[in-house]
Amino acid sequence: MNITKEQIDELNAVVKVAINKDDYQDKVEKILKDYRKQANIPGFRKGQVPMGLIKKQYGKAVLVDEVNKLLQDNLNKYLTEEKLDVLGNPLPKQQEDFDWDKDNLDFEFELGLAPNFEVKVKTKKAVTQYKIVADKKMIQEQVDRIQKQYGKLVSKTESGKSDEITGTFANEAEEIENKTTIELDKIKGKKALDALVGKKAGDTVQLKTKGLFKEDYLLTSALGISKEKAEKLNIEVAFTIEEINERQPAALDQELFDKLFGKDNVKSEKELQEKIKEDSEKQFEQQSDQKLLNDITEKLIDDTKFDLPSGFLQKWIQVSGENPLSDDEAKEEFEKSEKGLRYQLIEGKIIKENDLQVQFDELKEFAKGFIKSQMAQYGHLDPQEEELENIANRIMGNQDEVKRLSEQLMSQKLLTYYKEHANLKVKEVTYDDFVKEAYS
Repeated sequence: MNITKEQIDELNAVVKVAINKDDYQDKVEKILKDYRKQANIPGFRKGQVPMGLIKKQYGKAVLVDEVNKLLQDNLNKYLTEEKLDVLGNPLPKQQEDFDWDKDNLDFEFELGLAPNFEVKVKTKKAVTQYKIVADKKMIQEQVDRIQKQYGKLVSKTESGKSDEITGTFANEAEEIENKTTIELDKIKGKKALDALVGKKAGDTVQLKTKGLFKEDYLLTSALGISKEKAEKLNIEVAFTIEEINERQPAALDQELFDKLFGKDNVKSEKELQEKIKEDSEKQFEQQSDQKLLNDITEKLIDDTKFDLPSGFLQKWIQVSGENPLSDDEAKEEFEKSEKGLRYQLIEGKIIKENDLQVQFDELKEFAKGFIKSQMAQYGHLDPQEEELENIANRIMGNQDEVKRLSEQLMSQKLLTYYKEHANLKVKEVTYDDFVKEAYS
């Protein structure tokens, strides 16, 4: 067997594979002899079928199968040994009137080659790294929410503007009948709020669904309907009041602090605010990190210029799926995937040049950290090492889980690398400003 490469240009090449009879004949003969031993053909005893008949019936199929195996194994070996960085898979060139009866068989494969390029992580224009801070307003809202959540309900005979009313929404035509509790400070329209204030148990109020609540999602749970139905709904519903309560806020005392954070971990309202600020900003960090990763990705794609073997890739896309695509369909699919392919190449180069590969041991430790955080959410704060080891081993035996965790760990590695080497400018913002600025 002889394999040679013809370079077409920097991004395209053709590999020629010459196979002679000696490369496959012994293997083909052995398989056909095994077929002969097992063959059951009417008129012949088992194992006594003439070899000529076996060759006539199975020879061509066995030959094609063995040659294809030779091609696949040796072509992959050649690409590895020659360190050819190919995109997609080698594409066999179509040869009209190919003669499988010849002793010497010649094949050609088209290759799309990965481009050579340089990645500059420290871009000329700085990328914004958002530091989201919890401002006084947000902290106070959290304190108010805690006091309300852990406060007590006091029954009332008549509703006020900040009370909670339990009752049933109904509309026969829309098949709505749902018992729920609504908070009057979340009612949006003045007309609706006025209609609900000053009412008693047993009263029925007619309300319009459109714009009823300050937050649209509340209509879904209030009426017990789907989000899709709630978005289009513009009807009148009857709300029959059954119970009225005032929620009195909980006192900011040691009993509440211990209930929230454990005994004596927080001892004053000031420490409560500091804890809320710390926890909130820790949660915000995940969002700002994801935003930073996305922005650097976009920046690298825009700034790192290189050509791709577009023609080859479109041809490969055309034939690599379950169903062949037309030229136009393949071109459309390539255009959709080009940006992702470019970043895969950029990311791969960064990982290789900076030795950021994920190792088995560190992936296992990462899995243990993930397990611990999951267990902590359910109150299991101090798991034993043996327990973590057993769970981690089960996870590492699941390919899908390993792939998911590997991607998460690689994102962390890249993020750490970018924070150390990219051109960043830190900008402090409140969460509301972050949402407006980052996602507007």
